[in-house]
Amino acid sequence: MLDLKLIREDPELVRQALTNRREDTAILDEVLQLDTERRRKVGRLDGLRQQRKEISKEREKAQEKGRALRAEIQGLEEEVRGIDEKLGELLLQVPNIPRPDVPVGKDSGDNVTVRNWGEPRTFAFEAAPHWKLGEDLGIIDFERGVKISGSRFYVLQGPGARLQRSLINFMLNLHVTEHGYREIYPPFMVKRECMVGSGQLPKFVDNIYHDVEDDLWFVGTAEIPLTNLHRDEILAREDLPRHYVAYTACFRREKMSAGKDTRGIKRGHQFDKVELYKFTEPEKSDDELEKMLANAEEVCRRLGLPYRILQLCTGDLGFAAVKSYDIEVWAPGCREWLEVSSCSNCADFQARRANIRYRPAPDARPQYVHTLNGSGLALPRILIAVLENYQNADGSINVPEVLRPYMATEVIK
Repeated sequence: MLDLKLIREDPELVRQALTNRREDTAILDEVLQLDTERRRKVGRLDGLRQQRKEISKEREKAQEKGRALRAEIQGLEEEVRGIDEKLGELLLQVPNIPRPDVPVGKDSGDNVTVRNWGEPRTFAFEAAPHWKLGEDLGIIDFERGVKISGSRFYVLQGPGARLQRSLINFMLNLHVTEHGYREIYPPFMVKRECMVGSGQLPKFVDNIYHDVEDDLWFVGTAEIPLTNLHRDEILAREDLPRHYVAYTACFRREKMSAGKDTRGIKRGHQFDKVELYKFTEPEKSDDELEKMLANAEEVCRRLGLPYRILQLCTGDLGFAAVKSYDIEVWAPGCREWLEVSSCSNCADFQARRANIRYRPAPDARPQYVHTLNGSGLALPRILIAVLENYQNADGSINVPEVLRPYMATEVIK
């Protein structure tokens, strides 16, 4: 959530940010109009309260006038509460302001390649896509996934299931033992206020699975429960930064991607992800973003997967982010770059919604922390990349060296 004071004092900055994001600026005009109306009514309310205070010093003469003032004050208080509610709902729909160094663009086609690592493998045979490799090896069962749960579901079997689990364990261990993150195993369902605090509601309501009876929401990323670990808390400066890593299953309705990527396991309603998350002091958040990106990159390097880093333009930037990088790995069977991580600095946007603050000094006024999140990495796309990059002419799959201790085998065949 943006600071209303910022919107009031520099509306053109916010208007330009919305324009750069390809968002409708009409919501800004509505926010400013309501804010003006609210301040006018609060000013009138303060004046009436002062009058009532002065009149209350008198006795019988003032009773009738006092009753009229009370009635007017109560009416104004109700109006201000209504404006506050509308204003709060509108502010939840305003996205974050991109950093000045974020490239201006309309969509993913305007993202900027920052760097590449590794050379795509050349094959002496035609590289097969993962869906053919998986079916031929008997490790991906699409038919039974659909039978159990419907379209966009699948079953991993035998070495396929073990490869998925090995990737998760490898990534968690790397981030905990070498990158200094604290492992968290959070709930996969959260309260409504957690969805609001992390920036998922109301923006993405159509893409989230929801248990209506208990008003619990299935997480689409561990970013959601990790954001809310310290909701409504004031942290000490010496407690920052806090680095967390978590594995969760993730659930998304994929309504916005209807008809896309229907072949294979690239896009499903359920998937696994290892998530990185940081709470930092404001002045250190941009440096922490670069470190988080390096941590996610290291996973690709250890797996020997060619990848590229893209800086997202304003039109492709996530709702809560001020700056983001994507990591894409090359999938030779699909013949495309697959996004396996998006690392973002959200500045104080989520902290303001979730009321997460820290004290710069013991007697200082609390300030909002900055939050960062990034996949470290996301499945099943990293699984796709392993299958397609490590395939052999006979359809077998070499297991990457770093995964062999987890897999207890060198080849899937």
